[in-house]
Amino acid sequence: MSAGGHPDTPPRVLIVEDSDTQALQLQLLLEKEGYATERVASAEAALDRMATAQPDLLVVDYHLPGMNGDELVRMVRLNSQSRALPVLMLTGGASRDLERHGLDSGASAYVPKSADRALLLGRLRALLRQRRPESGGVAGFRRAKLLLVSGAGDLDPFREMLTGEGYELRSMPDPAACMAAIAEEPIDCAIVDVDGDAFDGFALCRDLADKRAAGFEIVALGHPKAGGDLALQGFAAGADDVLAKTEEQETLAARVRAVVRRKFARDEEVRHAEHERQRETAIATAQAEAAGAEALSVANRELADANARLSETQAQLVQAAKMASLGELVAGIAHEINNPLAFILAHQATVQRLIGEIRTQTTGGAEAKLDRAIDRLGSMQQGLSRIQQLVVKLRRFSRLDEGDRVATDIPESIDAVVTLLAPKLPDAIVVERRYDAPATLVCSAALINQVVMNILSNAADVLPEGGRIAIATRVAGDRYEIVIGDSGPGVPEEARTRIFEPFYTTKDIGVGTGLGLAIAYGVVRSHGGEVRIGASPLGGAEFVVSVPMAAAAA
Repeated sequence: MSAGGHPDTPPRVLIVEDSDTQALQLQLLLEKEGYATERVASAEAALDRMATAQPDLLVVDYHLPGMNGDELVRMVRLNSQSRALPVLMLTGGASRDLERHGLDSGASAYVPKSADRALLLGRLRALLRQRRPESGGVAGFRRAKLLLVSGAGDLDPFREMLTGEGYELRSMPDPAACMAAIAEEPIDCAIVDVDGDAFDGFALCRDLADKRAAGFEIVALGHPKAGGDLALQGFAAGADDVLAKTEEQETLAARVRAVVRRKFARDEEVRHAEHERQRETAIATAQAEAAGAEALSVANRELADANARLSETQAQLVQAAKMASLGELVAGIAHEINNPLAFILAHQATVQRLIGEIRTQTTGGAEAKLDRAIDRLGSMQQGLSRIQQLVVKLRRFSRLDEGDRVATDIPESIDAVVTLLAPKLPDAIVVERRYDAPATLVCSAALINQVVMNILSNAADVLPEGGRIAIATRVAGDRYEIVIGDSGPGVPEEARTRIFEPFYTTKDIGVGTGLGLAIAYGVVRSHGGEVRIGASPLGGAEFVVSVPMAAAAA
């Protein structure tokens, strides 16, 4: 992989060299080694270039027109996007002071132009090996914008010096023009000439200081005065630095560079703080969105659960109403049958007794007729007894208002349900019963009347051509279990997880409501129990109703 971070892209080297000859030689050398090079002739041009695309390595000549190489490096180090950029400093001299100045400014390494080319390439490769992966951003360099406010004409050398340093310089003749220029376009530094009678320079410094929120530096420039200390007056007026016109040009240039660096460093801090704020805002927004999504998901789940409970409750209400109506109907029929049945049974016994007495007193051919009448009365008594048993079972099934849990005779209750379902259980369906568990279980009547009845009814539905249904009771630990199996086709695996859902049915439209097993499941769950579905030894489905055995007796 190349130092530029892409396996097919050669490392990019930006050469900052004002000598055309030396720049060409260096480009040929590096391109021969496989590097992609670009050359600019000044530090200002380098900053402009780096504002749009950052190289993998910067080769800088120390001596440059305008801004020197060490000042360029300082600006590179001030920017967070280019702070780790490798910089190789070159110089035509061999002075140790130049090397020290270059390294102090932030250069990564220093090589004299007279050094062996192998040493230059070795340094360059070493620096590229230390290059961090690209951050994906550009440095965003720009030239510093300076405003010089002066009504005097003795500052031409100073202006030339600032322009030569690569600054964007605008000159204003008075405070009004200065304020208008600042309002029109942001600046980095305002340099105020405090000499002259055209305006009060210190007063202008104070006015500018009131606008310090705009973020520019203020420099007072003037001659040392006999009547007062220039520096004290300048700082008192709010200036960030005070320059004496009598100082050497190099000193003035260095002082201005220091002011500009300070301004750029502050701007970089502001950008970094804004970047951190945006990052924290983005994180907070993402966390809020995640929390909102989670809250929405929880709300949706709760709503789905509430809807499921509502559907189940509605199904239970519908089924309860149907069972209550059925119970009232059965109770009414049982009552209406029971009254004439009791009357018939009472008179049948009387008639049978009287005919028996007449039989003992009769001789001749009438004896045979009386014997047939006695036999018919016996048959009638058997039929009436079966009707009486059916009425008892109907009355027992109709006790739907018994919501409290009571000691219930399970075999007797199951037999009553089988009797009630007799129209759905033709002779082709054989019902086998085996009661191994204790007969009595503390439960509500609905456990048998609804649960067992629904499961038996479904088993009868899947055996239209006949078959076998097995009903058994057993004890498993502290659980009372009622097992109902059939020889039908069984329950498909994919339907087992949904078979207890309200309104879910595998029957044809109009045949089943999908409420029976849902109600049965709800009744069993209200007892603290469960319903398991498996394969029956008979070949079809097997339902195991398991509830805690609160109280049982043999």
